[in-house]
Amino acid sequence: MRLFIAIDLDDPIRQRISRFMEGVRGFAPEARWVSPASLHITLKFIGESNQLEAIKETLSKVQAAQTQISFRGAGFFPTAKSPRVFWIGVEADQHLAELAQNVEEALVPLGIETEERAFTPHLTLARTGSGAPRRQGSDRPNTKFQHLQQQLAKITPPDFGTMTARQFFLYQSKTAPSGAVYTRLAAFELQ
Repeated sequence: MRLFIAIDLDDPIRQRISRFMEGVRGFAPEARWVSPASLHITLKFIGESNQLEAIKETLSKVQAAQTQISFRGAGFFPTAKSPRVFWIGVEADQHLAELAQNVEEALVPLGIETEERAFTPHLTLARTGSGAPRRQGSDRPNTKFQHLQQQLAKITPPDFGTMTARQFFLYQSKTAPSGAVYTRLAAFELQ
């Protein structure tokens, strides 16, 4: 079972982002666009695991505060010249990073590897190519996002609003011909 832990979006923010995506999708028609219903902030990607019940029990003990999250700006990973991921920026108080760290540390006793990269919250809107969004030695210029980049340079950076995250979730990810399908398996309250 392929698992990850994430924060879901409030509906008004999801709707604003969905309208934005509709407006810019045509500038990168070759990209694979995420379904607005699937948008989330990943706290921890677990991957394949058969420890569902142990993970749920462990996550139920994670202590963290509610967090204010703002969604604004847009950019590309790993670089503007070699973009493979188009994202929306996530700005949050220190509680979001603390939650991600607490989740990371709680899962170590279950043998789940810690992430080597620093936690960088963002919302992925579209991808091109394959592979990780981090910089690689084989990176070459990628023009699939070029028209989108030109259009974004002409507008004020988007601001989609602010929400309070009151829960985080354990999800299962299944691959389907139409893209990944995410199923919520458990919810965990933030204080």
